[in-house]
Amino acid sequence: MSAFTIAAAQAFSVAGDLTANIARHLRFMAVAAEQGVELLVFPELSLTGYEGQMAADQAIDPEDAVLQPLRDCARALGITVVVGMPIRLKDSSKVLIGALTLGRDGSLEVYSKQHLHSGEAFIYAPGAGGSTLRIGGNTVALAVCADFSHASHAAAAAVAGADLYAAGVLIGEKGYGVDSAILQGYAQKHSMAVLMANHAGLTGGWQSAGRSAVWSESGSLVIAAPGPGELLVIARREGGEWQGRVVPVAVEQ
Repeated sequence: MSAFTIAAAQAFSVAGDLTANIARHLRFMAVAAEQGVELLVFPELSLTGYEGQMAADQAIDPEDAVLQPLRDCARALGITVVVGMPIRLKDSSKVLIGALTLGRDGSLEVYSKQHLHSGEAFIYAPGAGGSTLRIGGNTVALAVCADFSHASHAAAAAVAGADLYAAGVLIGEKGYGVDSAILQGYAQKHSMAVLMANHAGLTGGWQSAGRSAVWSESGSLVIAAPGPGELLVIARREGGEWQGRVVPVAVEQ
């Protein structure tokens, strides 16, 4: 396998403030590029926060110009970035929870969350998922939070040939033990690395546990954040071996 450097962006989201959150994302992207990251994954609904109807009311067409600064930055830095945003597809009134991949080549790929928590179903519609990503010689499958609670979702990623299962999530301390064990189990069962990008703190009334993490194809923990707070959880595979590090990210308030 070729060398591959990935990172979870454990970032705060300012409630409903798209401008502030774009600025925060740009800062994370710059630090990630400095660290040689090729794929950077943000948490669920990172651009709005997990803010229920407030977030849903900001739903955009994935091609909306509001994302252009992020797309331009990804291309300029040569990094592929996955951001979380409520979306509304053309010719549809349904609001979906999106994970949008901004390619280093200027491309845009759309993934929509397939499996909703019970409370989300009042606001969002279930999505259709999306295609795997090709980054260098690597195949990446995306998930958004509750997607990974369905074993069939990770199994489908493995059947599609995923080398990496990357999930943007919001997980609190109470659920962290169970959820992280599920993700670790997928890595071991399907022989694919797993990345989990969690929020850095409070969002939508939910206190995130932080502790974003990466597991290797054998299921061993490569690296995890020690708790909440803004940082990058970086993992690099080289010569079949993984090494990880945590890099704090200072963001202007």
